[in-house]
Amino acid sequence: MPDADDVRRIALSLPDTTEKTAWNMPTFRVADKMFATLPEDETSIAVRCPKEEREELVLAEPEKFWVADHEAQFAWVRARLAALEDEHELRDILADSWRQAAPPRLLEAYPELGRPAGA
Repeated sequence: MPDADDVRRIALSLPDTTEKTAWNMPTFRVADKMFATLPEDETSIAVRCPKEEREELVLAEPEKFWVADHEAQFAWVRARLAALEDEHELRDILADSWRQAAPPRLLEAYPELGRPAGA
């Protein structure tokens, strides 16, 4: 099961990513745009997720994903680290969120980064 150290290691391995404390929790940013946080005493992650995909995700795997009340109006979803299958799933989730926040210059420089298998 992935933990906060795995989140940190994987997130910081993504291009142009930095860690910054905000709202008393670690946040991860690409080109200074936030794409992940470690809330809930670092037992979960919050990541970018298009609202239209988020509802389906939460309904399909409610033990793994949920939406925090204060984030409902934003395109974010939470994932319980203990419910993730492995580091590969964590990497896919973080890379997907990174792609949503990364500027075009980075997306062009790393077109293969984090693409889901078969994409």
